[in-house]
Amino acid sequence: MSRKNSSEPPIKKQKLTSLFDELTEKRKNVADSITNFKFNKKRVKILSQATEVVKGSKGILYWMFRDGRIQDNWAMLFAQKLALKNRIPLHVCYCILPKFLDATLRHYKFLVESLEEVSMDAKKLNINFHLLHGEPNTVVLEFIRKHNMGALITDFFPLRVPMAWVESLKMDLPQDIPICQVDAHNIVPCWVTSDQLEYSARTIRNKINSKLQEYLTEYPPVIEHPYKSSFEVPEIDWLNCLNDVEIDRSVDKVEWCKPGYRAALIQLEKFIYECLPHYCEKRNNPHLEMTSGLSPWFHFGMISVQRVILEVQKYKQKYLRSVNDFMEEAIVRRELSDNFCLHNKNYDKIDGARQWAIETLNTHKKDKRQWIYDLKELETSQTHDDLWNAAQNQLTVDGKIHGFMRMYWAKKILEWTKLPEDALAWSIYLNDKYSMDGRDPNGYVGCMWSICGIHDQGWKEREIFGKIRYMNYKGCERKFDVKAYVQKHNGKVINIKALSQKKTTKKTK
Repeated sequence: MSRKNSSEPPIKKQKLTSLFDELTEKRKNVADSITNFKFNKKRVKILSQATEVVKGSKGILYWMFRDGRIQDNWAMLFAQKLALKNRIPLHVCYCILPKFLDATLRHYKFLVESLEEVSMDAKKLNINFHLLHGEPNTVVLEFIRKHNMGALITDFFPLRVPMAWVESLKMDLPQDIPICQVDAHNIVPCWVTSDQLEYSARTIRNKINSKLQEYLTEYPPVIEHPYKSSFEVPEIDWLNCLNDVEIDRSVDKVEWCKPGYRAALIQLEKFIYECLPHYCEKRNNPHLEMTSGLSPWFHFGMISVQRVILEVQKYKQKYLRSVNDFMEEAIVRRELSDNFCLHNKNYDKIDGARQWAIETLNTHKKDKRQWIYDLKELETSQTHDDLWNAAQNQLTVDGKIHGFMRMYWAKKILEWTKLPEDALAWSIYLNDKYSMDGRDPNGYVGCMWSICGIHDQGWKEREIFGKIRYMNYKGCERKFDVKAYVQKHNGKVINIKALSQKKTTKKTK
């Protein structure tokens, strides 16, 4: 019996083509196209006064940024819905930025190789893909004016830089062109879940879970578009498209994660067959690596979280605790991060913490530090702590740190820097520069939780940390095989004699 016709999950691992083809057929069985699907309009926010596509226009433009995929993408589906309704071509653009925060060649290569796959998938469906170069608020505006686009569809991304681009476009676009934003990243749209800053997972959990039945649905297909472009679409020079970017080229790509939707499906299958059965008991053990590993693909939108949840839910009867725990992490905790960044303009600063945390960090600023490191020493893993060095090595080499170790990693940066402001800034910088899922709400919230106690409570007061939750080496030893983790990631302490002198010097100052 094939997977397609079976209600039971497969016992043996299937080939990628099986899952890829199964999902293709599944979408066709949901609806012939988005025009025959009951689209939930609450997924969309109209940001402009104009609400109708401009008559006589030459197409609909979807500016893709956070959700880099064709299928299982509500923003793409909504854009095609408008294009089909108005009988005009559909265009998709992605803007290659000269620089985006602390992204490096590692991230740009991963992105561009995936976009090449997106371009090929779009071409097969007669959807026109454009790789633009420059700041979106400039080049998207130019594209719309030059090619007479009748509406702009955008992704939702609650970080200040993307939000500023959208605001700029709202100001500068002709008033008759509607701008629609679609949250295709969260299962429950961020603005539907809550209109305020949530205190913790406890306060947002029911707001999300109570709406899952409405929003956790199957996707219809993006279909071959029947209307051809009225102008010639230029070929993309993929080999040279990064020549002009102003980024750090010393941090090159990692090998464990391959870009694109198809590679994401391979990772999803690996997670389901190898890790999901043990997820509830072993996911917090950094040495065993029983997490999904999907965060790079989630961050760049190469696969939708909604699709992953739909597939993982098939195993709920067999692995109830594991599926529930994964849904808590992938839905509640992740969407809580978006809520934090949307409603807190200081999502990456000490000022963004709760008042109790700001006060306790300020109170303990002048506490004596046994060890103090500068940014270069931290970045190159030159500390006295072999476990911390291993975590930093994992970050720089593999582009990831296990979630539990990232907490320990960030908290030790707080303990070993002169000021909590430095600790937060440096942890964000290192995460954004090296992690495959850097520059993401999850990353900012992870650092803010570890250093500033957001979404947490006050604990017993101690030096340096104040009431911020504390973690130490012995606690890690009780939780997992520290020696094995250190050995795996080459976390040995270099130049012990120099570190001993450094410790003595710092203590006598």
